Amino acid sequence: MATHGTRGRSGGRPTLEEVAARAGVGRGTVSRVINGSPRVSDATRAAVEAAVAELGYVPNTAARALAANRTDAIALVVPEPETRFFAEPYFSDMLKGVGAELADTEMQLLLIFAGSDKERRRLAQYLAAHRVDGVLLVSVHADDPLPDMLAQLEIPAVISGPRSAAETLTSVDSDNYGGARSAVEHLVSHGRSRIAHITGRLDVYGAQRRVDGYRDALRDAGRPADELLIEAGDFTEEGGVRAMRALLERCPDLDAVFAASDVTAAGARQVLREAGRHIPDDVALVGYDDSAIARHMEPPLTSVRQPIEEMGRKMIDLLLTEIADRRPAVSRGLTERTQVVLATELVTRASS
Repeated sequence: MATHGTRGRSGGRPTLEEVAARAGVGRGTVSRVINGSPRVSDATRAAVEAAVAELGYVPNTAARALAANRTDAIALVVPEPETRFFAEPYFSDMLKGVGAELADTEMQLLLIFAGSDKERRRLAQYLAAHRVDGVLLVSVHADDPLPDMLAQLEIPAVISGPRSAAETLTSVDSDNYGGARSAVEHLVSHGRSRIAHITGRLDVYGAQRRVDGYRDALRDAGRPADELLIEAGDFTEEGGVRAMRALLERCPDLDAVFAASDVTAAGARQVLREAGRHIPDDVALVGYDDSAIARHMEPPLTSVRQPIEEMGRKMIDLLLTEIADRRPAVSRGLTERTQVVLATELVTRASS
């Protein structure tokens, strides 16, 4: 009686035809089972899976990808310097969500930095060769050429936050406007009257929406925003230091600060302490992201939680759908574009 192990009849690697013969079905049926098609009965699926296990068959994913004109690779493109990527929790949380969603797929994830003109040119050549099936674009600025380049190359793409209200690519974002409103409303309800705002980079749409939420919350409380209390930042700790020094020099009577990120808030806290201002007695402080920095700060930082990991998972979900459809969202017209906005939540701690 012949025994069957992990080698096929030729003594080499088992083939798709040998699996089909063992299961008593056609080659196409085996292919459908392996690719997860629902158009197979439970009994047939069980027979094929048993044959695969008995023969030790391993699908040739490279051949399948080639036949389908696919690479089974996704690029996570970050148009920022590497130093910022590793310094800010936002990016690591995003990467964690992306990785978790890809874990059960055969897709490989490539991390690509494109923070300089040279890196962008190299990326353009790489993508033009269609070496990836799709692109996740994180931290997009209004003048960034990468989204338009992806559209021209007809590469499926999803971005983390639209460039503007008229975004044409699929995007996933958190409710920046609502998050900022909740932060300012919290400070107003605690009796703060001179509330400053350190913005993020204002060429980022999400930062613009946080400024809008800040202004509208003050207006609705009967306190129109004093433009002297708004200082431009860039989401970094160094930016928070510079902005806080400028605010204290201009408005020494401020009694609260809403910072556009937890990292920025950490920079602001440093300057407030150097100036002898106690948090929260003299100046209340609120950040954004609810990162580990917020929890470990002294005092612990009140912060707007945005679901960054969930954003990463949703971006992958939408990108895989576009890849399966084989058409980037922009080619399907504005009526079919998908703009997902996830809810935020204010987490109150001792800093406010």
